[in-house]
Amino acid sequence: MTGALQAYVRVIDPFNRIIGRIVMYGIFVMMGILLWSSVSKVFFLPSLWTLEMAQFAMVAYYILGGPYSIQLGSNVRMDLIYGEMSDRRKAAIDALTVVFLLVYLVFLLYGGIASTAYSLGYFGSEPISFFAGLATGNAELGFLERSPTSWRPYLWPIKVIMVIGIFLMLLQVLCELAKDILRLKGHDMGAKI
Repeated sequence: MTGALQAYVRVIDPFNRIIGRIVMYGIFVMMGILLWSSVSKVFFLPSLWTLEMAQFAMVAYYILGGPYSIQLGSNVRMDLIYGEMSDRRKAAIDALTVVFLLVYLVFLLYGGIASTAYSLGYFGSEPISFFAGLATGNAELGFLERSPTSWRPYLWPIKVIMVIGIFLMLLQVLCELAKDILRLKGHDMGAKI
């Protein structure tokens, strides 16, 4: 089992690191969108799409960057108590608390899948069966959800990004749990930040 946990960590950590490193440059995309928004408001006609596009870019930025942030240990901790503990005790507490995060992420993933199915025109109560039926093609697709703003973009692309990001975060949290279990078994997984 230890070998399987180490293999899982060796696959998921680099994958999320690569995605996080690529997505961190999304801040420049948002800056460009907001710069164009400011320039177009001053010199041209204001653009309808800039504010909402910046919001979509921000969602992609923090949802897809979340797993990398978890990997780096950038999440909030109570360092007054946590900082004085031994590495094994930190691993035990992290292994316990990560279970709560796992439960939250599973519910969030299910809600994201349901929201994505809704944005693709499925109004039923079983969103997973909707995606299983996509093999039949356009028969499953119905009314595509759009934003209620004046620009009215389709919402399914950002919802798909949301589901992918939550899934990657779930994989990274499982990776952190595997690291904590390996630390408890005495393996050196690097210092916990």
